[in-house]
Parts: sequence; C-alpha cells; structure tokens
Amino acid sequence: MNAAVEPGQLRKFRFAAGAEGNAEEGGARKFIKVAQQAEEYGFDSVMIPDHLGNQVGPIAALGALAVATDRIRLGTAVLANGFRHPAVLAKDAATIDVLSRGRLELGIGAGWMKEEFDKGGIAYDKPSVRIEKLDETLTILDVLLRGQECNFEGKHYQIKGLKGSPRPRQGPRPPLAVGGGGPKMLALAAKHADIISVVPVTTKEGKLLLSGITMEKTVERIDLIRKAAGDRFSSIELNWAITTIVITDDREKIAEMALQALDKGFPPNMEVDVKLGVEDILNSPYIAIGTFEEIADQIRNTRAKTTMSYVGIFPTQMDAFAPIIPLLRDE
Repeated sequence: MNAAVEPGQLRKFRFAAGAEGNAEEGGARKFIKVAQQAEEYGFDSVMIPDHLGNQVGPIAALGALAVATDRIRLGTAVLANGFRHPAVLAKDAATIDVLSRGRLELGIGAGWMKEEFDKGGIAYDKPSVRIEKLDETLTILDVLLRGQECNFEGKHYQIKGLKGSPRPRQGPRPPLAVGGGGPKMLALAAKHADIISVVPVTTKEGKLLLSGITMEKTVERIDLIRKAAGDRFSSIELNWAITTIVITDDREKIAEMALQALDKGFPPNMEVDVKLGVEDILNSPYIAIGTFEEIADQIRNTRAKTTMSYVGIFPTQMDAFAPIIPLLRDE
C-alpha cells in the first residue's frame, strides 16, 4: 500500500494508461499489444474500465496481462460494485495479484451507468444503497485480500468464516482504489482507499457537470477528502484522469474552440451548468492543451494546487501523452 508523505511534501508523479480493447484501439485482439505499448512508453500502470458495452471483460483481461507484461502495474478504473459479489471479486483479485507477481491495483466504485444495469437486467439501486453496498464490499475486501478469515454481517452482504485465498503477493494487501466526485463517495473513499480517483460530479442521468472540471471545484473535492480522511490523508495517493489531450502551439485558440463546441451541445455527456472562459479551460486538471512542455507545466501546476500526483490518460490518447512522461519522470 502507499507510504505516507510528510506534511507539505508532494508525491512523485505516476502515470496510468487507460485501455478498453474497444474498436478504436483495434479490438480485443490487439488489447495485449496496447498494454505492452504502454509498458514500453514508460507508463506506471494500465487501467481497464468496467462496462458491459464495447470493451474487454476486465477480470479476464487482467489475467492475460499478468503473464503478457513484466513491469507495468495492472488495475481497474473502476469496477462497478453491483456487477460482482465481493467474495468472488476477492478471489479473482488475489489470483491476479499472484499471477502478476504483485502488480495489482484494485479500483472499485458504486457503479453509475444505469443504462448498462438496465440492459443487463442487473438491479440498479438508489445512490444511498449503492454507497452502502460499496462500503461493505471494501470492508470485506480489506480482510480477504490480506489472506485472513472474514466474518461479516452486513445489511447487504454476509460472509461466514471465509478465508481469503490465494494469499496475494503484495503485503499487507494489494492497494484499493476508489473513484468519486460527490461528498458521500469522497468520504467513503477517504475511509477505505489507498488511492482515490477524483472525478467531476455527475448528474442522476450520468452526465458530467461542466462546473466540476474547473480547478476551483477540484480543490474543493480535495479539501473534502482531507477533512474526511484526517490522519489518513498523508497515506492516500490522489489520481485524476485527463479526458482530452490536444497537442498544439496555440492553446488559446483550441480552448476557444472547446467553448464553442460546448455551446453546440458537444460532448453530449456533458451538462453545461456554468459559463466558463478560456482560462477556466486551460487551467482545468481534466483537459490538457498545448505543447508537450506546456502540458507538463500544467500538470505540475495541478499537483501544486491539489496534491494530485497520479495522472490517468484515457484510452486512445496514450500515444499523444507518451512524450510528456520523460519531462515529468522522477519529479
């Protein structure tokens, strides 16, 4: 798990490449090659999301990567808790950690895409219940992934004398990562997680709020985590994912074009709840526009203002971001 840092000290940067095995990446057949390319580029980890749509199954894919890669850490960003029982997930996760020689980072969330649950005929509970279930799952995983016996009597899950096996390679257990944007999810993450993925707030329909991508709102979310975590805060690694990367010599022009696109309803999964300016776009942690050096400076500025240090890159943007890694490596 993550070591604590001294107050005022910043963590070194780490870099995670997203991979789905979707059509844009060349499909499931090329998935392993994508992960191997991420390893060659110098990414620290490769992260697989968890959706029922056009992508590989994350558990099976991690098993394949465990033997197809050598150094890169393997993780999920993030599993939907409602898709799997925690006792079954613990077994799969422990197996992957052993097969990968201790490279697993297990990310899990409450699940947020109602459409997928509906299509799959899987119950989609109200937010409070999904958070309750995730709280119980994380408690169970913490025990089973240590190779210990779990006895748990919860509202949603009951575990009776089950011992975690196989014993993971990492000690005391593989790191747990939780993603969230709202106060309740961030508080839950602060209670359990070794890594917290800080994401913009979404609406009940699953759309991202435009206001959530700003530096100001991001700092507010970090403050919520700091308050909820208390003494744990120094032991938590903070992650965020850059959703858009544009390599250009004219940052302002591209930012203006992004604002025009928002006015026209693009992207469709974004709800425009605030009027932003060019500087808001250029300072957003979630958008990277500029030359390689300018983007590196932007990432340094994000870490300085938020303490977030674990940079995630969305699928299909790995090649664009790769030249930036050497500029930030070991900082």
